[in-house]
Amino acid sequence: MADEPALPPLRPIGVVRTPQRVHHEAPRQSGLGRGGTGTIELRQGLQNGLADLAGFSHVWVVFWCHLARGFRSRVVPPRDTEKRGVFATRAPQRPNPIGLSCVRLLRIDKRVLHIADHDMLDGTPVLDLKPYLSYCDSVPDASLGYVADLPADAADHRPWWQQKGLPPPAVYGRDGDDRGQVR
Repeated sequence: MADEPALPPLRPIGVVRTPQRVHHEAPRQSGLGRGGTGTIELRQGLQNGLADLAGFSHVWVVFWCHLARGFRSRVVPPRDTEKRGVFATRAPQRPNPIGLSCVRLLRIDKRVLHIADHDMLDGTPVLDLKPYLSYCDSVPDASLGYVADLPADAADHRPWWQQKGLPPPAVYGRDGDDRGQVR
């Protein structure tokens, strides 16, 4: 587009540290990541920006999906069998691979936020943090579109190597797994 506005360069404010290294180790959504813990290590000089955040139980984390490669305009989401428009999904492979997760804030130690119930991978660049405000961030009667009809008990991740008739990559274990979980 000729009139497309130029974006300023983005600089991460920190990085996620967690045992979750590949996408099969993370839940498909942060709200489904009950118990998974990690930290967000902020860049030096940003610690004063954390003032007053300790009183919040949850924070929004805006991040860059650093392991996403390319995108397709239509994808098959977890638990589904139909291709959907990428903007009707939360797939990390997007035109701009930006993620948004609401995570539980356990505590803050200087420049380190201890978090739980997240879906991010180790090394994820964090772009911003914002407090979760239940009075305006929660919409209890929101409609769920096609997602309302998907089976709640289906696997979080689809073993792509099985769909392509390939052996699983070494990082996923020798035999893979019917549900696509890392061993």
